[in-house]
Amino acid sequence: MAKELELKYGCNPNQKPARIFMQEGELPIEVLNGRPGYINFLDAFNGWQLVKELKEATGMPAATSFKHVSPAGAAIGLELDETMKKIYFVDNLPLSPLANAYVRARGADRMSSYGDFIALSDVCDEETARFISREVSDGVIAPGYTEVALEILKKKRKGTYNIIKIDPNYRPAPIEHKDVFGITFEQGRNEVKLNGPELFANIPTQNKNFPEAAKRDLMIALITLKYTQSNSVCYVKAGQAIGIGAGQQSRIHCTRLAGNKADIWYLRQHPKVLNLPWVEKIHRADRDNTIDIYISEDHDDVLADGVWQQFFTEKPEVLTREEKRAWLDTLKGVSLGSDAFFPFGDNIERAHKSGVEYIAQAGGSVRDDNVIETCDKYGIAMAFTGIRLFHH
Repeated sequence: MAKELELKYGCNPNQKPARIFMQEGELPIEVLNGRPGYINFLDAFNGWQLVKELKEATGMPAATSFKHVSPAGAAIGLELDETMKKIYFVDNLPLSPLANAYVRARGADRMSSYGDFIALSDVCDEETARFISREVSDGVIAPGYTEVALEILKKKRKGTYNIIKIDPNYRPAPIEHKDVFGITFEQGRNEVKLNGPELFANIPTQNKNFPEAAKRDLMIALITLKYTQSNSVCYVKAGQAIGIGAGQQSRIHCTRLAGNKADIWYLRQHPKVLNLPWVEKIHRADRDNTIDIYISEDHDDVLADGVWQQFFTEKPEVLTREEKRAWLDTLKGVSLGSDAFFPFGDNIERAHKSGVEYIAQAGGSVRDDNVIETCDKYGIAMAFTGIRLFHH
């Protein structure tokens, strides 16, 4: 450990000098391999806070996949069923609970997770390292690594893969600072806990039933949002984020963006997608990109004559708009968190289209009545947490 660490440059190559340092004491991290940069550390420290809090809230190993200081995915280590293993392309891999968590976190939005920075709540084991080793990623932060895991990861990216070990007992000062335009901002750290029954103490909707699995998923959504650039909305199902909308100026745009990602996640489970006839040795990035195009309205971009042969052994049938809607109508039990209140019922209308049945949001809009009325129209249970989770 050291008091400071010099960096190659800041957010951009022209921003020099750059470093991370402690005003008092030593840095709570050790770089075991590679040379992490400014943005890597921003992703690493935000991601570590997220998974640490998920582990504390659920008691299960947690992982997140970060890109540009927002999570592309976050999850806890629930076991994967056969369909999940197939859509995440891990049906031939042994998976530990921690590996399950990262497979889920990366699988939420594989396009956005390309080149991610990983955060793990627990000591990285061999199973997790082997999965990481085959994916395109910039680095990983964890409280430790087994000898075998560290050996596997050190070989990644021709030996330059960024591996950070963090002291799990480190606690930051209660007051934090940030400089913008030469001016220092100061505020108390956001230490709000998002794992208690008080989250569900105010339920204004007719449906007041929140099963334990829904409460768990809503806690995952809210904790994820706590470390996501605002405005933000998060859809969660079965212990993992399936759609995160980050950094949008309008709440409805967050809800649409995250909802579209949730739809893509679910459409990847459609039988036509599961049975696509891939050519041998197609690269994972090409496969993921092709799936996203295949299930979009631009499907002809990968199905046109002279093009489909690059990806498939035979030309697949189109997944029609009607088939997609019929499949999405079977998506149920989704939980939705928002980092602030919903100003209009249109957010609920969009959420309903992606199977949302449970919502946790701050409340406090002048149009709360309209939001509640829209929830009641669809039998959605909604809790007003009274907690805003802006993060910038």
